[in-house]
Amino acid sequence: MKILLPPSETKRPGGRDAPLDESSLALPGLVAERRAVIDALIDLAHDEEAARRVLKLSPKQAGDVEHNRMLRSAATMPAVDRYTGVLYDALDAGRLDPASRRWLGSHVWIHSAPLGPIGALDLIPPYRLAAGTSLPGLAALRRHWADATTTAIAGEDPDFILDLRSEAYVALGPVPDSVPSAYVRVVTEHGRALNHFNKKSKGLFVRALAEDRPRVRSLRTLRTWAASRGLVLRPTDDRGVEELVVAE
Repeated sequence: MKILLPPSETKRPGGRDAPLDESSLALPGLVAERRAVIDALIDLAHDEEAARRVLKLSPKQAGDVEHNRMLRSAATMPAVDRYTGVLYDALDAGRLDPASRRWLGSHVWIHSAPLGPIGALDLIPPYRLAAGTSLPGLAALRRHWADATTTAIAGEDPDFILDLRSEAYVALGPVPDSVPSAYVRVVTEHGRALNHFNKKSKGLFVRALAEDRPRVRSLRTLRTWAASRGLVLRPTDDRGVEELVVAE
């Protein structure tokens, strides 16, 4: 099984590992696409005013422009530690035991706007780029990433994909039709969609998977594991969409 997670706009600063090496990241077939986005971000960052306008940043967020300028020289840290916010605070990967962290590294891809899907333990620098941003000199991110990412995922030939991304990131790399998958929505027992608890519930769900490290090769075995944890996954009328049911 592979799990696809969204990134987070907020990120932990700093790092102690070597600078970014695009060729070392998961899905190495995306190296050319990664380098093109990084080049565009670095070029844009040399004009702070233009960068703030394109990235929709306030003057107080000028540090994010500097992060983009330093993409190839800044220190890195594992992606799952770099991202913060509701989902990643709930996942709390820093407090998982080594075996659980290794499981994350083998089973979780985090879908980054500048880098595409990357492994949870892949080393990345801080950056600022959202899925809907249009960078000068580059095709819209959806056109730049979608086909290449879908092809790269198909090349990995996973048994099953659990897709926990937001719709904006799904558009940057749809799961190929050839791969069995389930897209998860978080709802209450009465079917009401949730927002804040959507992210928190997904983080807790992935943490539980990392702690138990089950062998999941299909939606059926995922549902069986979820039930053993007291979690409810149920099908919907939409093909390939599952609901994760949580208490209000």
